Amino acid sequence: MSEINDEIIYGRNSVRELLKADKPVNKVLFQSEGTGTNFQELVEVAREKRIPFQFVEKSALDRLTAHAKHQGVLAYVAPREYATVEDILGLARSKGEDPFILVLDEVEDPHNLGALIRTVDAVGAHGVIIPKRRSVGLTGTVAKTSAGAVEHVLVARETNLVQTLEELKKEGCWIAGAEAGGVEASQTDLTGPRVLVIGSEGKGIGRLVREACDEIVSLPMKGKINSLNASVAGSILLYEVLRQRTAKTSP
Repeated sequence: MSEINDEIIYGRNSVRELLKADKPVNKVLFQSEGTGTNFQELVEVAREKRIPFQFVEKSALDRLTAHAKHQGVLAYVAPREYATVEDILGLARSKGEDPFILVLDEVEDPHNLGALIRTVDAVGAHGVIIPKRRSVGLTGTVAKTSAGAVEHVLVARETNLVQTLEELKKEGCWIAGAEAGGVEASQTDLTGPRVLVIGSEGKGIGRLVREACDEIVSLPMKGKINSLNASVAGSILLYEVLRQRTAKTSP
């Protein structure tokens, strides 16, 4: 009998029903050895629904399920439904506000994602966009780190961030990427329809995503360390956007 264990569901029947029910799934793992074509149906469903999947050794599934009878398949389940980019833009329109969106390029640490979602809620931004691959999704750890903010912040998961940024430009948004060497954030205008892009913990913003940005902004660094944790840098920049917006609307 397959079981549910916190953020994962395993067992062929359970995963099959999960995929058919259109529940939010972050990723599916299939056993790579000795499976033949046993998973072909599930693989096709995952591919059709654009759910990331990967083939791994049986030992990996054994470890993740504490040696339960996983039957060679495991799915990571998101704690809440993902939104769409249109949902985020629609929220801004419903509030009569310029879009204020955070885009995360391959941020893999769930604590960073959770902390940033919490800050997005605090500054009144309209949502977060993350990539489907090479990025942490909505997990229990993310939800816990966000201190409940994940229930209030729209998070969209997109296949192609560059294409998404180009679509946001067509909606009138100005894209600011955060990276060392850019113009100091406090010295540039961050008001109006605004998308802020934060890169991964190790590599920063990818080349193609950087090229899609309208400008690069940075924070002043006076110490001996030349970079900040992604959630710290992102939070400071989100508050800089809020500061400028508040100053612009104040009498």
